[in-house]
This record gives sequence, structure tokens and C-alpha cells, in this order.
Amino acid sequence: SGGAEAHPFLFRGTLTDARTTADLLLAVSRVVQSRFHLPPAMLARILREADPVITCGQERIRFEGFSACCGAYARLDLLPGAVDGSLLACGTTNVDFNPPMRAALARVGEGERVGLAVGTEAVELEREAGDVVEKRVPLPLRWIKGFCEVQGVQATMKPRLEVSGAEARRFLRSLPRGGTSGRPAWIAGGSSTLRLSQVASRGAIRVAGTERLRVLEEIVRHARGLRIHASDSNECTGWELLLPHARFHLVLSPEVWRGFSGEGGLLHALAAGPEETDGAESQRVQEALGWGPRIDTAAVAADSGLREHEVRQLLAQLSGGGRVGYDLAEGGYFRRELPFDLTTVETLQPRLRDARKLVAEGGVRLEAGSDKLQAWVRGTGVEHHVRLEAEGARCTCPWFGRHRGERGPCKHILAVQLTVDPAQEGRGAA
Repeated sequence: SGGAEAHPFLFRGTLTDARTTADLLLAVSRVVQSRFHLPPAMLARILREADPVITCGQERIRFEGFSACCGAYARLDLLPGAVDGSLLACGTTNVDFNPPMRAALARVGEGERVGLAVGTEAVELEREAGDVVEKRVPLPLRWIKGFCEVQGVQATMKPRLEVSGAEARRFLRSLPRGGTSGRPAWIAGGSSTLRLSQVASRGAIRVAGTERLRVLEEIVRHARGLRIHASDSNECTGWELLLPHARFHLVLSPEVWRGFSGEGGLLHALAAGPEETDGAESQRVQEALGWGPRIDTAAVAADSGLREHEVRQLLAQLSGGGRVGYDLAEGGYFRRELPFDLTTVETLQPRLRDARKLVAEGGVRLEAGSDKLQAWVRGTGVEHHVRLEAEGARCTCPWFGRHRGERGPCKHILAVQLTVDPAQEGRGAA
């Protein structure tokens, strides 16, 4: 993803505060190595496939990763003051942070000179005690789905609470040592404080599995502030540690047992776009993205000849296709192309694949109404009734009955959205 002329390195330089940056990188690795919910028999295989994704763009280097269960997403953004070096090319890669790399990071001392080289095929940590090189490895399919899903989740969030670094340290250290065993708790805030409650209250933020916040306790001593983001449309939370020359993000799924890879929230965006990911409008937007810290929708609209709302819709589709990420700190998207054959992303979505099959086989029967759109969609031995209304889409199938839209649309709703006239589409897709 570095452009037509391949370059062996994306960045080469030194860390200006090596000890702090080493701690932050270890925190990303700690999330990757964690299992908050997963059958133990699957753990060893998934941990072998746990590899941070690294993006080098203008003004910052980003490290991203998921927990083994895909229910916790971590991203470290190194801002210009964190490194002293040269951006040689823009692009994204992924490597294996194995025990030698983690051990080298843990041994970095205060004031030590540490070099960092990010390449298309490897990442190198340069120390006087010896260099450590990590090679590029294949990206796990669960991670690819999680990476695509979590961007759309973050785009729905807004800053809700913000406290100082000292209060963040006090709050994180006050959490129950054994966590809440997956049970939900609520975070309430005063003018400058946070408190944990087992009872919901007005304005409080719901979070399940507070043990997942332990990774922040290891690095909060470096932070000057903590900002908590949340959404009105789901129960995911985003925890942003503010550091002088870095940002650390931790995004948690609504439940410990719910991984982002299975949420399905991005299906609306994928269904709203063309079946092929290289449509003309999408291609024009991609060509205008650039590698800045935040995508300027107005500038992209001017360069691509589209309207701003069309650009925002296409960015949502591109996030579902793995081509852009979302930055809570900036409140906007940034370019990051997953090191994977992105044309196959849609094939990882069985509900969307089944919906397209239903449409192709004539399994959708539309029934227009005055204030709503209704349809009958073929199921197994029955027809399911789908309604697209202003307050949301509904279906009579058992899958929708279990999840009530909390884990994305069912295949029958998607099939109707793929069938309706573009002027009607989106009435129930919110």
C-alpha cells in the first residue's frame, strides 16, 4: 500500500522517549496476548496468529491489535514528538511481536537510545544490547473482520467523560481486582472524578468486564489525561489515554463474550455500496485520500467531484472494506489499508453473501406502503416479513428475534435493502 514504487522501509529513526514508548508497545502486545473470553482449546492457535498491524503515515506511526477473543481493540499512535527520523514511504504492514521483541522492549532503560525501523516485510528494534527483527506474517481472518467492524463502531462514538491523569490513575487502581466477571457496570463522572457503580444511572456509561481495563493500569502513569468515548446506538466504549507525544486507545465490545469480528454492524455499509469494491466513485475517493492524520471530507469531495455526504457514506463503506480506520482523538477517518487482499473482504461476511443469493434467486417480494417499506423474504419452508421503518428494520426470523438488531442486520433485511430503489434505501438502515 506504499504506492507504485515499492520501498523496503516505511520509517527509520529513533525513539525520543524510549522507555515510555516501549511501555506503550508492550501494552498493545499485552492486549494481543490476552484472552477475555475464548475456549481454552482454541487459545494456542489464535495466539500464534496474533500480530500487530503498523501504519506509517504523515505525522504519526500507528500500531493496532486485537485480543485473542477479538473483544478488545488497542491502538497506539506515536505523534511527531515521539520519534526522530524519516518517513521513507507511506503504507501498512503487520509483524509478529514474539517473546524476543517483548523481552527487548521490557529491558529498555531510561534515557537509552533505541532505534526503530518499520519495513514492508519486517520491523527492527535497534539497541546497544542487540537488534531484534520481527518478520511479516499472514493476518488472521478473525482480525480482518474485527478491524473492519471496529472502525464503524468508533465512528458512532462521542467523547462523554474526561479526567486528569491523576484521577485516571486513582480510578483504574480502584477497580475490583477480580474484575466484574463479565457483568456490566456503569461509569459515572462528576466535574473531575470517575466512580464505578453496579447500578445504572442517568448519564452513566455502561461497560462489561472491567478486567479488560487492566491493560491501561500498566501505562496510565505516563498519561496526562483520560477521555472516555461512548455511543448512543451501542454499548461499546472507547478509552483514550492522552500522553505528551502519543495517544493510546482501547475499545471494548459490549460484552466480554462478544468479539468485534462477529458483530455485523458494517453490513449496512457494505450492502449500501456496489457489489464490487472498485466502483468508480469509490475509486475516486480512494485516490483523493492521502496519508494525513485525518481525512478532510471537504477536500476529498472537492478532489473527487462528489458531495460531502456522499464522501462520508463512501468512507463508511471503505472502513468496512479495510481501507480506512477511524481515530477517536481526531473524530475522523484515516487511511490504513490492511495488508490483505481487500477484494475478498466481502466474502468473509456470510450474511451479506446469503442476502445477495436471495436477491439473485428472486427470493424477495416487495410490498410498498405509504409510510414504510414491507417485504416478504424466502426462508427455510416459510416467508419472513421484513419492515424497513424510520426507527429501524425488523424481521420475523428467529435470528432477528434473538438479537433484535444489536449484532447487525439479518440476511433477510440485507436482501430487502439490496432490492429496494436507491431513493428508498436507508430508511431503516440507521
